[in-house]
Amino acid sequence: MNKMDTNSHIPNNVLAAYAAGNLDEAYSLVVACHISLCDTCRAGLEAFEAVGGDVLENAEEADLEPGSLEATLSRIEAAPEERRITTPRAPSVFPAPLQGYVGHGPDDVRWRSLGGGVKQAVLKCSGKATARLLYIPGGMAVPEHGHRGLELTLVLQGEFSDSVDRFRRGDVEVGGQELEHQPIAAEGEDCICLAATDAPLRFKSFLPRLFQPLIGI
Repeated sequence: MNKMDTNSHIPNNVLAAYAAGNLDEAYSLVVACHISLCDTCRAGLEAFEAVGGDVLENAEEADLEPGSLEATLSRIEAAPEERRITTPRAPSVFPAPLQGYVGHGPDDVRWRSLGGGVKQAVLKCSGKATARLLYIPGGMAVPEHGHRGLELTLVLQGEFSDSVDRFRRGDVEVGGQELEHQPIAAEGEDCICLAATDAPLRFKSFLPRLFQPLIGI
């Protein structure tokens, strides 16, 4: 997929943390997928990386342990050579960073039904934050909820709208503790999103709260 200039972007403080390597894996995955689709945030990331590179260039040098370089080169040379024959595959709605977690496309995902045609897949990530794929059939809504922490939601296919805005492929909705909403997928194409959160959601109705420990959100 070609990059594009999206309408909703990663906040600068999150981009800066990503450039510095200070984000949990789940948030880093969302950022990596978004910048593969968004020219604006990719340029912003390059600016933060340039600043970080300048800081490193002007920092005092640290002495390496004796033999460090030789040991590193030896490990590289000892690594087995990987030989694989690959067959070109059709373009996917999943950006390359995500494919390493779930496969090439939606048909490769091990979805878990949440009812009403809505499905999710929780991804294995290190750190406090969790990442999940959410599949919402066109015209369907997810339960109304709030947030106890930071949620980044990246649209990969279709679109959804809520009380804040309408979000299309490549757009990111940033949800903090002040946000309470009910995302609704647009009629037509089913909506697939990648979301990262660092705290459980606050569901309004009883049934989602009842099943929340089982579905892991």
